[in-house]
Amino acid sequence: MTKKILPNQAFRKLAVLYADMHSSYAHHAQHMGLTCDNCTDNCCTSFFQHHTYIEWAYLLLGLKTLPATQQAIYHKRAQDYMHKVHDCFTQGQHPSIMCPLNEDGRCGLYEYRLMICRLHGVPNRLRYPNGRIAEFPGCYRSQELCASMETIPVFDRTLLYTRLMELEVQFVGPNKIRTLPRVDLTLAQMIVHGPPQLT
Repeated sequence: MTKKILPNQAFRKLAVLYADMHSSYAHHAQHMGLTCDNCTDNCCTSFFQHHTYIEWAYLLLGLKTLPATQQAIYHKRAQDYMHKVHDCFTQGQHPSIMCPLNEDGRCGLYEYRLMICRLHGVPNRLRYPNGRIAEFPGCYRSQELCASMETIPVFDRTLLYTRLMELEVQFVGPNKIRTLPRVDLTLAQMIVHGPPQLT
């Protein structure tokens, strides 16, 4: 039976999982010949929503390691981001707004960035327990590379996602996970809302 573990234990396990995500992604990207060097686009303008309490808490743990002045800058940017997203949806537009943590093309909390941010670039697949399969084409550069390939190399992130969900249950607790609201937040919303309330 899955048991609740202390936050620090969960965060250590998440750091290991993130390292595995990094190595798996790097291997797949290298096999494809995909690199971010001199890219004319920026994945940090993609509209992502995130879905785990543990990543939310870990991101804000990372935020606290920064000087107070930098934390305040990111908090203000996050508020501005939320307003811009609201305006886009009000106008029937899909948001394409720079992430509040972006610093000259690189994440200001790189070591703490969330799963979707880590695995977005390459074509990838996620298999759900109910048998449904979700396919993601990756960034525009990977799609250009795949256009000339007879067989598209798709990165299956199911095992990594499964490990993340197992950690989520350990972090929140097997009983509490059934009653807490589902997380469906942008990174900016996570910053503005503050640490998740699990009690």
